[in-house]
Amino acid sequence: MFEGIETGYEDKFDFPARDALPQRSYLLASLPRSGSTFFSHLLWRSGCLGAPLEYLNFEPAGPYGGASDSVGDQIELWRKALNRRTSPNGVFGLKAFPLQLEAVQRQNPRLMAEAMRLLVGQGAASKVIELRRRDRTAHAISYARALLSGIWRKEQEEAGRTEPEYSEAALEHAHRLLEQQDAAWRAMYRDIGIVPLIVWYEDALADPAHCLARVAEHLGVSIDPGAEVTVPIVERQSQAGAQAWAEAHSKV
Repeated sequence: MFEGIETGYEDKFDFPARDALPQRSYLLASLPRSGSTFFSHLLWRSGCLGAPLEYLNFEPAGPYGGASDSVGDQIELWRKALNRRTSPNGVFGLKAFPLQLEAVQRQNPRLMAEAMRLLVGQGAASKVIELRRRDRTAHAISYARALLSGIWRKEQEEAGRTEPEYSEAALEHAHRLLEQQDAAWRAMYRDIGIVPLIVWYEDALADPAHCLARVAEHLGVSIDPGAEVTVPIVERQSQAGAQAWAEAHSKV
């Protein structure tokens, strides 16, 4: 996915393998640049809420890009994730963005049906956590800059790398993409009858322990401090460029 960077998909981060399906599963629904990597690792680190990463991301540059053209390999990777990424207490989580699920539905409807039965089947109201950002302008700026630069993680930042110039058109495009994906989640919730637990990224930054406790309570899971596991560190990217864009946008 990112050469030379530990992303968390490596085998060494697996939980002990298990034969049975998860006893409890949930969907971490989010949008790009919402802080979902930070939040998913917060949940994962507890050792009691699975390891909610993007196990249905088969984009060529994604974590499972090698399976982008093979529906059989995709199903095998999904089932391996269920086997190796379910925490010892039987909890499995999936982080996903709407465009990823739409791609799987088009290419591999069998896999999509299997995943949705597990994640949002009967009693789905308690199985969806949605991470959102309150500051929509900051969210769109982050997305626009990542789309222009190709930089999605702190580890990709390089000294002297050219900062993308402010673009009102790029910012408006990012806003539209986020609105479209947000609408896709709303439509899914209506169709399936889901009432997600909303967690705000800003709250997770300010008080991660409280947000972790809210998720655990919503899912009916007890957090055991002794179960905590080591996960890759997620460093926040430099905010200088985003601040410059925010200042430029305020003058438009």
